[in-house]
Amino acid sequence: MMSQNIEIEFKNMLTEQEFAQLRKHLHIEDKDFFTQINYYFDTPTFFLKNEGCALRIREKNNQFELTLKQPHPDGLLETNHDLQLEEAKHIIKQGYIDKQYLASLKSDLHFPEETYKLFGSLLTSRAEKNNADGLIVLDYSEYLNKVDFELEYEVLNRENGLNSFKKLLKEMNIPIRKTENKVKRLFREVQKRRIDD
Repeated sequence: MMSQNIEIEFKNMLTEQEFAQLRKHLHIEDKDFFTQINYYFDTPTFFLKNEGCALRIREKNNQFELTLKQPHPDGLLETNHDLQLEEAKHIIKQGYIDKQYLASLKSDLHFPEETYKLFGSLLTSRAEKNNADGLIVLDYSEYLNKVDFELEYEVLNRENGLNSFKKLLKEMNIPIRKTENKVKRLFREVQKRRIDD
């Protein structure tokens, strides 16, 4: 089944200490965290990255979802397609995604005739907390022997959400940091390793 939605979110990288501080402030306990794995795909020429897009399979609670994220005037357009466990495991194991799945996303993006290979995965421990303006998300991610901490704020109204986001950071004395999304951070590490090898 396919679905689409516009994602409006704000992000800020955190230090480990700031992450712990926010956990305490938001009353988030160990039991509130769940795990998800994102498997990212792109062509050898990084077509999707160059278009500002991302293609992933997300594994959460033994459920699998294929998602294409594309730039949109209000945020990101997310197109999701549910996958059966066997399909998802097959794609991940073979290390590339077949064209039929790209077609199932019914996107206006013109996918070039290249192989969409699995180039990396990212394991995230996530906790979520609702508030008046949206969903506060605390993420602890591991990829390529690296860890990072992040605050995400998913909202319906950009202006109200941004004000709430800035207010929370100010209240917690956390500086606003230019924050790339997870796929870009993973890309950077992948490319860095290619140069180092």
